Amino acid sequence: MDLEQLKQTARQMGIVGAGGAGFPAYAKMTDKADTVILNCVECEPLLKLHRQLLAEHAGEIVSMLEEVRLGVGAGEAVIGIKSEYTETIRALEGVLSDHPHIRMEKVKPAYPMGDEVILIYEATGRVIRPGGLPAEENVIVYNVETMYNLYRAVHESSPVTDKVVSIVGEIDHPATLRLPLGTPVRDAIAMAGKITAKRPALLMGGPMMGNLGREDTVITKTTNAVIILEESHPLIMKMQKNLEVERRRASSACCQCRTCTDLCSRHALGHPIEPHRIMRAVANQDISDLSVFLNSAFCSGCGICEKYACPQGLSPKTIIQQFKAELRKAGIRAGSPEAAPIEEGREYKKVPVHRLAARLGLAGYDMPAPLDDAVKEIAMVRIPLAQHIGAPARAVVEAGDPVRRGQMIGEPQEGLSVGIHASIDGTVIKATEKEITIRS
Repeated sequence: MDLEQLKQTARQMGIVGAGGAGFPAYAKMTDKADTVILNCVECEPLLKLHRQLLAEHAGEIVSMLEEVRLGVGAGEAVIGIKSEYTETIRALEGVLSDHPHIRMEKVKPAYPMGDEVILIYEATGRVIRPGGLPAEENVIVYNVETMYNLYRAVHESSPVTDKVVSIVGEIDHPATLRLPLGTPVRDAIAMAGKITAKRPALLMGGPMMGNLGREDTVITKTTNAVIILEESHPLIMKMQKNLEVERRRASSACCQCRTCTDLCSRHALGHPIEPHRIMRAVANQDISDLSVFLNSAFCSGCGICEKYACPQGLSPKTIIQQFKAELRKAGIRAGSPEAAPIEEGREYKKVPVHRLAARLGLAGYDMPAPLDDAVKEIAMVRIPLAQHIGAPARAVVEAGDPVRRGQMIGEPQEGLSVGIHASIDGTVIKATEKEITIRS
């Protein structure tokens, strides 16, 4: 399949980054790429689905990676994978002999190794400029589930209608399930087992970059995990903090030790993000150097500064993310500075994932969550039309319409947008510009 066919297939079939911000897969495809990277690093603690999916479908995923490489005209493809994923590595070794242009790059089990800027450097030695995109260095990065979705679209004419989700934490049977898009979290949890927490709180996504959810939150194309914890767990309590209180705490407690900056993974690559300087400016209400605030735009939001590095338990990431949001809202851009040289001690500043899990109070939840790859059945789904970066899809069905699983119910709009499809057979009982509800 040539490049244009690949792009059209990915757009119509609704393929976006299966995690993170949900960047449309077709928009990354370019004939200028010389390297395609498959990301099987799984940045955050407790997430398991990508290594499981790659172990289960190594042949299909690797063959699709080769098709993407050929489609964009890249010279090589690289599979970035944590060295401790031994079962997945064995599965890959069984198929890679047929693909001489694909190699594995085994990386340390460190956080946030799955950040595509970090992985690109580990796999190729190239540094993405601050605020830049991988395409500027002729690189394309897809995670495992995105590549598997491409395979299903190209070879099975199957659009994205379901999502693989790890359901872990305070539950009697941790599991990784394939769920129809739009499945309410309460139903997803019930399919895995029983909650063991007395007063449960729900964390959607990873413990470092995820957000609090509710029982009526629905599974989308970017939902990688549902983590169930006691609402008194320190991680949950920290996520419920008051921003104004955190600013005052920064004023009274920040000792300018620099640990937040010293352990910042983007700073170690030469990006001009210095959390300690932002904390100093906030503490002293000092706006004399505006570059300190502008450089907040280069923060990846990984959370090391806040949930691991700070000895005072302060919240640099939360404060920085507010500055980022305000800059974006005001239409202020940070410019395009050149990256500084790579820090010599970068290797010694990597944060081991297992140590991070222990620091977060999650080590006891790091247990098997077996993959059940059969799509679960559900009586009703609420499917958002905005599950990706860019313009939401436009509804093309109305209340009362019968639909089949895989039928397009939201067409891509002009600009950056992808299709949305029915995840179950049934009848549309409500259709708005934001979401479509289907009853089986």
